[in-house]
Amino acid sequence: MPHDASSLWRGPAPLLLASTSPTRRALLASAGLTVETRAPGVDERAVEAEAAGLSPARLAERLAAAKAAAVASVAPDRVVIGADQVLDLDGTLFHKPADRAGAAAHLARLQGRLHALHSAVAVAVDGAVADIFVVTARLTMRSLDEAAITAYLDAAGPAVTGSVGAYQLEGAGINLFDRIEGDHSTILGLPLLPLLARLRGRGLLAF
Repeated sequence: MPHDASSLWRGPAPLLLASTSPTRRALLASAGLTVETRAPGVDERAVEAEAAGLSPARLAERLAAAKAAAVASVAPDRVVIGADQVLDLDGTLFHKPADRAGAAAHLARLQGRLHALHSAVAVAVDGAVADIFVVTARLTMRSLDEAAITAYLDAAGPAVTGSVGAYQLEGAGINLFDRIEGDHSTILGLPLLPLLARLRGRGLLAF
């Protein structure tokens, strides 16, 4: 297929992201890549149950690999990226809150404390996972009383159920933190620098 002159991607077909996350797609597009998305259809809780005993970082890798492998199995001629993120508070894992009450409960536990975000990426080529890595960011949330949590939830709106930890740093969630250690793209769920390095190493980028 002809290349978009504005794209840095040099694969024979667009990069296939095993996710419907608009944030991850936007990160790849902003880096100059041509990208398409496909839902992986992976039961994340089942993978988590099978991976009992793994560290949070290794669990993130297992989930990313499962997503990449699921899509690569039906699109073996494509370069596929799977990604996942695990929030770890002293060994306790957090999933996306189901509703506003769940988001408030998550924030009440995270406030005033340091937690880790383990962001993993798996790259599949020729129908199989060929590379996998994880990058960790650490975030210290401000001390928040009930009124502050309520004010944040009002400002953020329904987006609080869309991310682990009930926050999105690209939105109102940035106001929750005192300190952040880690690359911005890692916190958003797709560590771009190491991913781009791996794609360059496979000759898939223009430079």
